[in-house]
Amino acid sequence: MFEAEDIREYRGHDVVDGEKRKIGSLEAIYVDTATDAPSFATVTVGLPTKRRLVFVPLAEATVGPNYLKIPWDRQLAKNAPSIDTDGELLAEDEPRIFAHYGLPYSTGTQGERRLGRR
Repeated sequence: MFEAEDIREYRGHDVVDGEKRKIGSLEAIYVDTATDAPSFATVTVGLPTKRRLVFVPLAEATVGPNYLKIPWDRQLAKNAPSIDTDGELLAEDEPRIFAHYGLPYSTGTQGERRLGRR
């Protein structure tokens, strides 16, 4: 696994799926608030006049010279829950992101959020 600080250097670079098809551009990293490990990334997708940020899991992601490769299908990623480019992730929206990828979701022991932007 890579550190959040390392992967942030790829901001603006392409995010591609397992077949190296471009999904969009890396915008930000969200860490697991319990471990501080990179958990999800936001990827800028859409037309220049209608951009949005979709969430993609970073588990099993790899970095290349000018890209970040995730093991999820391009279409699945593009259809993921999203926020506006100037929006923020609301706590009540976190479970939908995990569910979209079939990943388990739970809050902290006292109901803390699971994702924090870095």
